[in-house]
Amino acid sequence: MPQTVVITGASAGIGRATARLYGRRGANVVLIARGQAGLDAAAQEIEELGGKPLVQTADTADPQQVEVAATAAEQAFGPIDVWINCAFTSVFAPFDEITAEEYERVTKVTYLGFVNGTRSALKRMLPRDRGTIVQVGSALGERAIPLQSAYCGAKHAINGFTSSLRTELLHRGSNVRVTIAQMPAVNTPQFSWVRSRLPKHPQPVPPIYQPEVAARGVVHAADHPGRKQYYIGATTLATVWANRLAPALLDRYLARTGFDSQQTDQWPPSGRSNLYEPVDREEGSDHGAHGVFDDSAHSRSFEAALARHPVLVASGVALGAAAAAGAAVRRGLANGS
Repeated sequence: MPQTVVITGASAGIGRATARLYGRRGANVVLIARGQAGLDAAAQEIEELGGKPLVQTADTADPQQVEVAATAAEQAFGPIDVWINCAFTSVFAPFDEITAEEYERVTKVTYLGFVNGTRSALKRMLPRDRGTIVQVGSALGERAIPLQSAYCGAKHAINGFTSSLRTELLHRGSNVRVTIAQMPAVNTPQFSWVRSRLPKHPQPVPPIYQPEVAARGVVHAADHPGRKQYYIGATTLATVWANRLAPALLDRYLARTGFDSQQTDQWPPSGRSNLYEPVDREEGSDHGAHGVFDDSAHSRSFEAALARHPVLVASGVALGAAAAAGAAVRRGLANGS
C-alpha cells in the first residue's frame, strides 16, 4: 500500500522538494499551499515521478481551510500516514519597522499554521492510534537572529508546542509520533518574495544548503519519528551548541555580523511579497523548489548523511576508538623499550 502524505507549503522550497521525494516512492501526495501555479506544477512532477497527487489550495492560517483539505485527502486516498507542516512566511526588518498586522500574519502562518495542521492530523490519527507528524523547524527556533524577530518567535513557539504535545502523547500511550526536522539556511524562493525593508536583497545566513538536503532530512525524520528532533546540516548543530555554551558571546557576534550576513550586494526585489497573497497568483508562474543562490548552495551535507545512517556513525566511533587505543598501545610499547 502506498503511503498517504500531506505536505503544507508544498508549492515551493523545502515542501516542494519533499513532495518530489515522496513522488519517487509512488506515494499519494496531498499538496497544500496558496499558490495555484506552484501547486499545479508540483502535481505534474509527482505524476511524472510515479506518485499520485492531490492539489488543495488553502491558507494554513485558517483552520477551517486546513480541515477541508484534510477531509479531501482522506476522501481521495484513505487514512493519512504522514503529515508534514512546512508552510511559512516572514518579514525581514528590524522589529520596530514591522507593523502589528504584519507580525500577526507571520505568526498565524508560521506558527498557528503548524498548530492547525497538527490539529487536523491528530483528529484523524488519534482514533486509529497511528500516524506521524513532522514539523519543519529551524536552527532559528533555537537561536534567534536580528531582522527576523517574527519568524524566530514563531519557530521557537513551534518547538515549545511540539514538546508539550509529545509529552501528552506519551502520557496517553499513543502510537502517534511527532518530531521536528531543524533546518539550516536553505536556498528557497522565499528570499526573493519575502516582505523586506532591508536596503539590499535578503539572503539566508551562509553556508546555504539546497532544498533537496532539507527534504532528505524531512523524509528521514518521517521514517524514523522516534527521536524528538533532527538537526539537518552541520551548521544547525553548531548553532545550537554555540548558543548553549556561549549565548551572550553569540549575541554580541550576531549584533555585529547579523545585519550584513543576511543581505547580498544586490538591490532588493521589486517589492512583490507573499505575506498576504501568493506571488504566483499575480504572475501565474511556478517558482519551483530553488531560490536564486544555486551558485553558493551545497547539494550535500555530510552531517545529515551520517544522521540518516547511524550504523556508519557507530562504526566510525568504533574505528576511532580502536585507532586511539592502538596509538596508546604503540606509545606504551615505545616508552617501555
